Amino acid sequence: MYKPLASLAVAVLLGGCASATKPVDPTDALMARYAGDVPGASLLVLKDGKPIVSRSYGLANLEDHDETTPATNYRLASVSKQFTAAAILLLAESGRLHLDDPVRHWLPTLPETDSAVTLRQLLTHTGGLVDYEDLIPPGTTAQVSDNDVLRMLSATPKTYFAPGTAYRYSNSGYVLLGLVVERASGISLPLYLQQHIFRPLHMDHTLMYMRGGPEMEHRAYGYSEEHGQWTRTDQSVTSATRGDGGIYSSVEDMAKWDAALYDNRLLSDASRKLAFSPHVKVTGEPYEASYGYGWRITGDTLWHSGESIGFRNVIVRWPKQHLTVILLSNRNEPEPYRTALAIAQPYLQEP
Repeated sequence: MYKPLASLAVAVLLGGCASATKPVDPTDALMARYAGDVPGASLLVLKDGKPIVSRSYGLANLEDHDETTPATNYRLASVSKQFTAAAILLLAESGRLHLDDPVRHWLPTLPETDSAVTLRQLLTHTGGLVDYEDLIPPGTTAQVSDNDVLRMLSATPKTYFAPGTAYRYSNSGYVLLGLVVERASGISLPLYLQQHIFRPLHMDHTLMYMRGGPEMEHRAYGYSEEHGQWTRTDQSVTSATRGDGGIYSSVEDMAKWDAALYDNRLLSDASRKLAFSPHVKVTGEPYEASYGYGWRITGDTLWHSGESIGFRNVIVRWPKQHLTVILLSNRNEPEPYRTALAIAQPYLQEP
């Protein structure tokens, strides 16, 4: 028996405008802001491994009036971190690295102040590394690369706190983890992900995007609303880093990723347990959570959001109920986490 969708959740997300006289599909009501000639979204709800809701709203490209579809590829932003974490875990399984390796073992140009920082701490945002975004020189217009991040951090002999003593969300840490994947595997991060994750899972249209590399098919472009008008804001100076947020994917391909997280077709039971265990309490963020390896953990849910200029995404999983909501969008607002939670309510079983 499924719970009915709470009318309060709909009313809150719609600003109290739900119609009392005309029946409205609850999911479409929650997604109303994405519909029409505006930057849109793709939504997928999976129950017991099957898609029970698959809908797309709005446009992937305003200039060409390309409509979104379940095959539209969005920049995942920080949802990418779970793939970087999986790559590290796969390399640990094969003995190519160890989670307690000091990051300087793999990236020796980092300063002595980083000597105690381990890969495990980078996975959980407890390394204390300085945010690379704050090290970018004012007036920079060229996009920052992973090697630029390494260079800036190597020239910054300080940390925010002693490694392992606190939590601070760190894009710097995941950029470095991506570079460690390259050093430990001997191939590029995009190629490693392609060979060891995307291709085995038949995520055939997912890739870590790099300018000058393979073009992204069915690509959504990012937009921001400015003074009542939508402006393309697809890239910024920080949009070229990879391990912290460089993957493009669709809800169709993300369904294959979700399925692989229930068994050992990709990661071992031990690795998945590590990824999904609450290693540290999240602080400084709006939602109560703990952090695993590339996943936030709140109650029965495993989830992660992804935000970059022109994109807002979220994946929320209820493993015990075998339910997942994936919402990808090519716009700067709204943030989709609460919407995903409300969409899930009808499909959560009674306790």
